[in-house]
Amino acid sequence: MKNSKTILIDRNPGRNSQTYGIARELGTDLDLIHEPSVGVVGNKGDSQCYIGVATKVSIIHDALCDRVGTEPGKMHMRLVQPEFTIATSDGIRNGTREMRYSLIGREVANDALTEHLSASGLEGVIAVVACDKPPVGTLAAILEHNRPAIIMSDGSIRPGKDSQTGESIDLITAYQMAGSDDEVLKTRIAKEACPGFGSCGGMFTYNTMQTFIGVVGMEPLDMISPASQDIRRTAEFPEQLVTYLSELIRRDITPRQIVTRDSIRNAVIVAMSVGGSTNVLLHAPEIARAAGYKRFSEDIMTPEEFNYLSEKVIPVVVNARPFGKYSMVDIDAKGGMQVIVKELLDAGLLNGDTLTCTGETLAEQINRLAPPKPDGDVIYSVEKPFKDTGGLRVLGGNLSPEFSSVLKLAGVEGGLENNLFYGKAKVFNGEQELLSALEKNADLFKNFDMIVVHYEGPFGAPGMPEMLDSTSRITALCREKNIVVGLMTDGRFSGGSVGLVIGHVGPEAAAGGAIGLIEEGDNIVVDLNTNELNCTQLADEAIYAERKLRWDREVAKNNGTHPSVGDADTRLLNKMRCSAVSAVYGAGMHPDRNLWVRNPRDPLKTDFKPSNKFK
Repeated sequence: MKNSKTILIDRNPGRNSQTYGIARELGTDLDLIHEPSVGVVGNKGDSQCYIGVATKVSIIHDALCDRVGTEPGKMHMRLVQPEFTIATSDGIRNGTREMRYSLIGREVANDALTEHLSASGLEGVIAVVACDKPPVGTLAAILEHNRPAIIMSDGSIRPGKDSQTGESIDLITAYQMAGSDDEVLKTRIAKEACPGFGSCGGMFTYNTMQTFIGVVGMEPLDMISPASQDIRRTAEFPEQLVTYLSELIRRDITPRQIVTRDSIRNAVIVAMSVGGSTNVLLHAPEIARAAGYKRFSEDIMTPEEFNYLSEKVIPVVVNARPFGKYSMVDIDAKGGMQVIVKELLDAGLLNGDTLTCTGETLAEQINRLAPPKPDGDVIYSVEKPFKDTGGLRVLGGNLSPEFSSVLKLAGVEGGLENNLFYGKAKVFNGEQELLSALEKNADLFKNFDMIVVHYEGPFGAPGMPEMLDSTSRITALCREKNIVVGLMTDGRFSGGSVGLVIGHVGPEAAAGGAIGLIEEGDNIVVDLNTNELNCTQLADEAIYAERKLRWDREVAKNNGTHPSVGDADTRLLNKMRCSAVSAVYGAGMHPDRNLWVRNPRDPLKTDFKPSNKFK
């Protein structure tokens, strides 16, 4: 017998007319129009990262269409047409003011997919994700909706080949050519660096987050590593995804049963082991929030434990770009990401009992996949790692009382003597000032300078742009002159950035954070023995008070915002400025008003209290 709600729906010919029309157009049974709905979603954008998505979405949609119906053994569900989220291209926009929309793309993907999932009432969804921000926004929306779902990476781009040297090259190779005067060389590398299509192929943010999503349980592990153009993505994986989703629906396994404290911890540990992008420390808190955990640093992993694991326990076990030699296609050729997960499981570093989207536990999925041993060239063992310590470190100190600052230790190429860096501050109000100086006056930068770029935070920019253009130029400059130049910012970095670069410094300058009080020539100390980022001058209470008073007066004269903040000249940028939270909470448009910092006139709202014991 149908319930009263179904009867009410059945009696409305207006609603029925559209659902009948959709069923006819999609070729599904008209008798299923009032059954729970199922569908496919994908990420789209303006770069080659997304070119392969539509084809895969179409093939998966067709596979779903073949598997729904009134016959025994089929899914008795209403099929809906595919939906797509949109995002900007990090690679194309880096170094421009449009880069402010990159992290916002994560929020837009969340909003768009929430509209689709919630308004359509989907009871099952398969998502094809690409680039690095939309997948996180997609997963966050799926977690908030909390009905059976599964994710597949679209896959990464295969590396290019330098036609003269025969060496593998990629997007980062091309970026590091930006400072060269050889226009012919720059053009040739640009044309050869990114053949085909797919997302960034090194262990940059895309592959860091695909690994994260797989280990956290929402993507089958064997679907992480193959390239976007790998035939498995269109010939094998679609049917497998439909089978997995059907089982999740049958068993009513929801995303929040999969994405738990233990599975998030697993994913963070694997991110350390692959020398992953600093952006994982923006995206992990956002995923944790969507999974129901209010504060990542208290509910999932404290800064002390994070640093202890990275420094003492978790080695880097992959020789991958940007700090190593190989790309994700090479990892796939040696057995895939499941090789690394098995190695960490066997070493007792992961919890194998966490549930995954295949219906198996993490350990059961690994046992079924039966990956080979590490080859020792691309993938290393825990006993004989590529690097002895994990790739990421979070920093406290007087510039980072929130413990939000993050250093990608795996990418540091020099400057740390006995785990210490002493530098002289060279201050810029925004990335555009820095890029102009690098372009017009590269001799300005000296050995052991610490470049400070402020007013590029979540609501200062607004949008917290990444600085791949800047870090690539600095890396090239340092290699050319054999010097060390650091960079710290309240903005963020690309997963392709290397060097002594520290991002997410918070509170951000626009919120009155200490990074906004640094002046030219100040002494900056990075201490990895104590995991602190300090400005010597600001340790003097009188100096701090005088500079803060001066800063407050500038803000007061400018109607409550510092004159150096970026323009919020579109509705979307203004939305980010009005609702963005600190990097320690994920730097997104947070729905929890208690964490909002609405404008710099308000006192910074944070009750972050680091724990003294590991959980």
